[in-house]
Amino acid sequence: MVEHDALSATREAYDDVAPTYAQLFRDTLHDSPLDRAILGAFAEVVRASGNSRVADLGCGPGHVTAHLHELGLDAFGVDVSPVMIDLARQAYPGLRFDVGSMAASDTADSALGGVLARWSIIHTPPQEVPAVLAEFHRVLTSGGHLLIGFSASDGSSHATQAFDHAVATAYRWWPDHLAATLRNSGFAEVARMVREPQPTDRRQFKEVHLLARKTGSANPSADDGTMPAE
Repeated sequence: MVEHDALSATREAYDDVAPTYAQLFRDTLHDSPLDRAILGAFAEVVRASGNSRVADLGCGPGHVTAHLHELGLDAFGVDVSPVMIDLARQAYPGLRFDVGSMAASDTADSALGGVLARWSIIHTPPQEVPAVLAEFHRVLTSGGHLLIGFSASDGSSHATQAFDHAVATAYRWWPDHLAATLRNSGFAEVARMVREPQPTDRRQFKEVHLLARKTGSANPSADDGTMPAE
C-alpha cells in the first residue's frame, strides 16, 4: 500500500539521520520568534479550553514537546522513528515519548485539548492526509485545537507539490487547499501565520502555520478542491 511504503520509508530515513537532525534542529526555536509566537498562541487557547493534554505528532528529538511543556501544557511526543524517540527520551527524561503513527493512535476518543503536527504531515502522500486529519479529529475533544506547520506550494494552481526534502519524499500545500481539507475534516480555521523565506534559506518556500478548532463531524466525501501531487 502507498501509505505503508511512505511510512516505512520515512521511518527508515529518519532513523538514519536522527543524531544529525537532533543536533541541527534542537535549538531552532531560540532563533524563531514567530514560531514561538504561534506556539504560544496555541498553548494559550488550549489552556483556556480546560484540557491541557496535547500530542506533538512527529515530535522528532522532542525539543518542541519540551517547549509546549514549558508553556504549561501536559504535552507528550509521538514519532514514527524509534531512534528519534530514544533521543527525545534521553534529552527530556521527565516527558513522555512514544513510537507511533499519526494515522493510528492509541489515544482515546476526545482525550486531547490540542494536537500539534509541525512539519510532520509533509511526508504523508496528499491523498492520505484526510485520513490523518480524521485521526486528529477523533482524538481531540470538542472545541480542541489543531496546529499544523508546513511549507507552501508555489501558488493556488498547485494544490500540492512534491519536493526534494533532504530526508524523505515530502509535499508542499497551498494554504487555502489545506484549509479546505481541514474544513471537510470537521475543523474551522482560527488563524494562519505565513513567514516569507529568508535570503539565506536553502529553499525559498513560504512557511505556514494553520490553527484550527474541532467543530463537528468530518465530511471526507466533500470536494476539497485538491489536485494530484506534482
